[in-house]
Amino acid sequence: MNALPILPVLIPLGTACLGMLGHRSLRAQQTVSIAGAVALALAAVALVARTATGEILTMDAGGWSAPFGITFVADAFGAIMVLLAAVTGLAVVVYSVASVDLPRKRFLYYPLTHVLLAGVCGAFLTGDIFNLYVCFEILLLSSFVLLSLGSERGQLEGAIKYVTLNLISSAIFLSAAGLLYGTLGTLNMAHLSVRAAEAVAEGNGNAVTIVAMLFMVSFGIKAAVFPLFFWLPASYHTPPFAVSALFAGLLTKVGVYAIVRVFTLIFVHDTGYTHTILLWVAALTMVSGVLGAAAQTEFRRVLSFHIISQIGYMILGVALLTPLAVAGTVFYIVHHIVVKANLFLVAGVAHRIRGTSDLGRAGRVGVYASAPLVAILFMIPAMSLAGVPPLSGFWAKLILIRAALDERAYVYVAVALLVGIMTLFSMTKIWAEAFWKSPEEKEGDPPTKADRTPMGMLAPIAALAGITVAIGLAAQPVFEFSVLAAGQLLNPEVYVGAALGEAFVTPLQGGVEP
Repeated sequence: MNALPILPVLIPLGTACLGMLGHRSLRAQQTVSIAGAVALALAAVALVARTATGEILTMDAGGWSAPFGITFVADAFGAIMVLLAAVTGLAVVVYSVASVDLPRKRFLYYPLTHVLLAGVCGAFLTGDIFNLYVCFEILLLSSFVLLSLGSERGQLEGAIKYVTLNLISSAIFLSAAGLLYGTLGTLNMAHLSVRAAEAVAEGNGNAVTIVAMLFMVSFGIKAAVFPLFFWLPASYHTPPFAVSALFAGLLTKVGVYAIVRVFTLIFVHDTGYTHTILLWVAALTMVSGVLGAAAQTEFRRVLSFHIISQIGYMILGVALLTPLAVAGTVFYIVHHIVVKANLFLVAGVAHRIRGTSDLGRAGRVGVYASAPLVAILFMIPAMSLAGVPPLSGFWAKLILIRAALDERAYVYVAVALLVGIMTLFSMTKIWAEAFWKSPEEKEGDPPTKADRTPMGMLAPIAALAGITVAIGLAAQPVFEFSVLAAGQLLNPEVYVGAALGEAFVTPLQGGVEP
């Protein structure tokens, strides 16, 4: 039995437990939290190294073999998602040491962060639909507490909206899982792939399609796609910046991951219907998100709406369902998690320097004039988000646009290009108002100076910016890994053979040649 697929879940859970045991000492909590984040990152690197050869790792908990027991499966897609979660978690934990206030830390901020990471990693590695639901609930509960920690009015208002819509999503998810079990008699993902193909062959495809639409709605709420995204911009700007960065980098990507997983592994029998809907959802998500961003004047609200627009690009790839398009989705997720988490971390530093996150209100100092390094560290992820070459976002958009052109999806190409231009406009607006513009000092006012930004806040921002540049300058290895992940996703028999054994593989499943 290979224990590596379960380590990214056990490590943050163990870290959270140790942090709770040391709740009387903030120094102990911080030390345990950083050590746990480093350990999670090392386990994630090992997982990616193993799966980069094409191997799919499995672990059957308790010795109960699939499809009857609890199974964890690590393919290339799941492994890279775990690595991204680990990198984001480590950056946020280090950033939090200097940025999160003491009252929140005393109320178990660090253990809650690791509980969230456990839920995220569990969602990426589970091989069972019901356990995916359990992982969603773990990250939902921990994220709700992190969102409301501090009990400020804006936080509580945002937290209520956040948890209400996500609980609706969870109720739909649980109902869909029950219907799926009633229809196909299993909840193991690999076994569902086999049973769904058999059900379609027996003439029960309509029942499977109905369940697929329920999952699309549930996961669409969690991914914040059109028209189900309203909870995100209402909540992400309310907690501390470190919490916003963690949410922005990871939470919606769990929903995207779930959409990619089930609509390439299980629900592939009626792609003319389901994936056409996903195409329209992708386009409308891109447009609505970027238009919402253009109307905002608060730093984090602008970035929150851009999360929505960028989710549209990711859905576009899985909707096209070609090897290049799905590889583009994987590449785009890799790029976006790093960039978006970093932008929220930079927003925290800019707020610390300016004294406000409102772009329409003059801050006490100009960021560029007082902290040019911070301004440069903003420009790297901002230009990458807009798709400026040679940064990671350029290659991510290029792959998806090329895939859409190959399929003659010219309307979606036009939408993607237009949204990219409008994203560049939003990033330049933030630059002009928050970084470039300095307030006019009145005669007699004492000279203002920016607060010295702690190295603990700058170091993770610089590290994430370096990753963005590295992906852009050395895009080929990331693209090759994305192609490997897409090949496994589009050929369900590979996943089924690894999770269940070759005896379960059936030609009814089909698949797409990479």
